[in-house]
Amino acid sequence: MQLSVPTIYVVIFANFLALSLVWLHFTRSYPNFVAARYWTASTSVAALGALFSFTRGLMNPLLAILVGNGLLIFAAGLAWMGVRRFYGQPVPWRGNIAITILSICALGLLTVVYDDIRMRIVVYSIGQCIPLAIATTELLSPREGRRSPGAKLAAIMFVLLVFTHGLRSLVSMSRVDGAIALADFNGFQAACLLIMVFAGMMANFGFVLMAIDRLRAEVADLALIDDLTGIANRRHFLVRLSEACARASRANEPFALLILDLDGFKAINDGSGHAAGDECLRLFTRAVQSRLRVDDLFARTGGDEFCVILPATSLSDAALVARNLIKAARKIHVSWNGLQIPLTTSIGVAIWSSETGRDAEKLIAAADKALYVAKKQGRDRLAVYEEIPERLRETA
Repeated sequence: MQLSVPTIYVVIFANFLALSLVWLHFTRSYPNFVAARYWTASTSVAALGALFSFTRGLMNPLLAILVGNGLLIFAAGLAWMGVRRFYGQPVPWRGNIAITILSICALGLLTVVYDDIRMRIVVYSIGQCIPLAIATTELLSPREGRRSPGAKLAAIMFVLLVFTHGLRSLVSMSRVDGAIALADFNGFQAACLLIMVFAGMMANFGFVLMAIDRLRAEVADLALIDDLTGIANRRHFLVRLSEACARASRANEPFALLILDLDGFKAINDGSGHAAGDECLRLFTRAVQSRLRVDDLFARTGGDEFCVILPATSLSDAALVARNLIKAARKIHVSWNGLQIPLTTSIGVAIWSSETGRDAEKLIAAADKALYVAKKQGRDRLAVYEEIPERLRETA
């Protein structure tokens, strides 16, 4: 059975044109998702390559062989580039261009100097398989702590593409598939093209799943981040504190909780405006973050209230951290409308114990009582829950 090659390329064109429109809409909807731009370009270039390939038998065959096949090879490289960009890796423009140019040159020699359609099939297959094989290894490498289901699907389809290209080349060189003409492939060659169309379409569906998975993760992260300061919000803090309490209960390893409150913050908002208050919060956040360890969790839990979880920290070390944060706050002077707004902070310190840290709320209450005492004693200072006299704990 012989199938019309132009008809097959019409199918390829329609398939990749539809995919390019999907990716174009995705790119416009999520302009910061840069990998989608490469996948948009890949499907668009593939559609254009199929359109040029459609002209075989109708116009100068060089147009279909060199331009059409060259664009389809370049499109495979763009898909690889999109995978690299998705994982934050450098985009191999030079590699893709080099593969495309070398493939076009070889196709030209096998058309003008030595007309051999079977060797052209081998060259075209190699040109497509190199970027697809490299992309497959990257898709199958665990990223971000786990392997995405979309990446698995795309990798499986790339493996199918490479296998089909290899089988097609092997059969072509062995000549067991029958005659091949420029405008009419035999049944085996036509079936290979249709399989590759299917695999290319499914690989793009894998990319879509990868994109959705990434966007969903970003939305989940945003739900745990304070918009103004960029640090953890109250929800994130409560989750991490509960985890820390459970871990400390199992391992009997104390940790510290600090509750920080900006002194006189309401007066700053009332006197200089909320924009000035926001700037104070941002500068205070930066100052505190620069003095914490990587494993410490810093969160904004209220208007001007912040919390810090200090893992594996003793009482004396927690008090030292609190003193350093108080000193850091004193150095902040916010310039606003010609005025210098000084900042100070009061800090309550509580250490996990089998009694105080029985649950997260109890530990928060202990640190909050220490903060109240620090405020009552004149602000711009710290108080430790364990060092508060019993009568002050009760009044707090």
